[in-house]
Amino acid sequence: MTATDSQDEFTPATVAELSRFMRENSTDGRRSIVPVGGRTALNYGHSTPEDSLRVSTAQLQRVIDYPARDMTITVEAGIRMDELAKTLKAENQRLPVDVAQSQRATLGGVIATNTSGPRRFGHGTMRDYVIGISGVDASGRHFKAGGRVVKNVAGYDLCKLMVGSLGTLAIITQVTLKLRPTVASSALVWMIFPKYASIDEVLESLLASQTRPISVEVLDPKAADHVSSDARCQLPNQSPVLIIGFEGSDSETQWQIETLEQECAEFKPAATHVLNRKDADSVWKSLTEYATWSDDPLTFQANLRPSKAIEFIERATKLGVAVQAHAGNGTVVGHLSDEASTLESCQSILDELRQIARASQGNLVVLRCDDDWKAALPVFGEPEDAWPLMQRVKAELDPNGILSPGKIWKGHQ
Repeated sequence: MTATDSQDEFTPATVAELSRFMRENSTDGRRSIVPVGGRTALNYGHSTPEDSLRVSTAQLQRVIDYPARDMTITVEAGIRMDELAKTLKAENQRLPVDVAQSQRATLGGVIATNTSGPRRFGHGTMRDYVIGISGVDASGRHFKAGGRVVKNVAGYDLCKLMVGSLGTLAIITQVTLKLRPTVASSALVWMIFPKYASIDEVLESLLASQTRPISVEVLDPKAADHVSSDARCQLPNQSPVLIIGFEGSDSETQWQIETLEQECAEFKPAATHVLNRKDADSVWKSLTEYATWSDDPLTFQANLRPSKAIEFIERATKLGVAVQAHAGNGTVVGHLSDEASTLESCQSILDELRQIARASQGNLVVLRCDDDWKAALPVFGEPEDAWPLMQRVKAELDPNGILSPGKIWKGHQ
């Protein structure tokens, strides 16, 4: 396929083929380009022009180098996350970042969307694991950053900048990751409290806990009911739920569970359930998939100070929102119900919640909604202080605004 063909999608078999195509497009066609991987997050962000050409990384999925003793791996960006996990598991290693729809999601897509989940509290995000990255920019230039070969563009740390860039800077082609060993056991402690204030007290106490949780999740009753049903675990969910996750050796995990129960006794949870092995795995998966499960009209994510998470959750639930919070990080995912089925009703709810988020130096973004609504919604809120820097990087890598134009802030290339 050439840059002047009228097809809607191009799937290069090699990086050289991709580079040649992008070079031709920058000089001959200049069609808008939208990079795609597993297509699990295409609705995220503003809509791109209808005549955009999708460039798929589906055939770029080779393992380039895996020196397991060094706890690193270099792979092409189109590799599916479940395939990557299988490769690593054979060496008792893992990439400890939770990814929804891992059978479809690609590594490049996970990096471009900065996907993470419950274990973010203990293990961090993709920014903590990407140590080398390669890509092709809008002009067809192939670049490398980090890893064993350092060839940065204009002095920017591209390993960091490419994370969360939503395909607006370049097409990621290859990634070097640092890895962690697998663990012998993991467990979840599911605690029910009559009111959110009690959970807030527990969250405060965790700062001085002897335990080291890897996840701290809060669910409202609607979200708890979904997680319990989806995981096929008969767990109480009529009240707010706090879920604490642990990993380690069998003895380490057991000690942390017992210690947590002792520390939380003064807060008088209405019920406590410990989930191990298969039950824990199924709940982990359901918590990871929560942001993607709903058919409700709109899903959002608020990012705020952890100390303000419970206040935000309480208000959101009163507005009929089903809420999951990665409370240790201050990240809240909410599904607006079918009762908010009109653009106007969604706008009203989002406006109120966005004000709460901004009051705590946070923000609120729309993860998914009808494309027709996006022109009327501040999908990414107000431009952040870092926007001028992002514009400079965009101009360096994509001076003609070819890659995913308008994806982050409408009206800007």
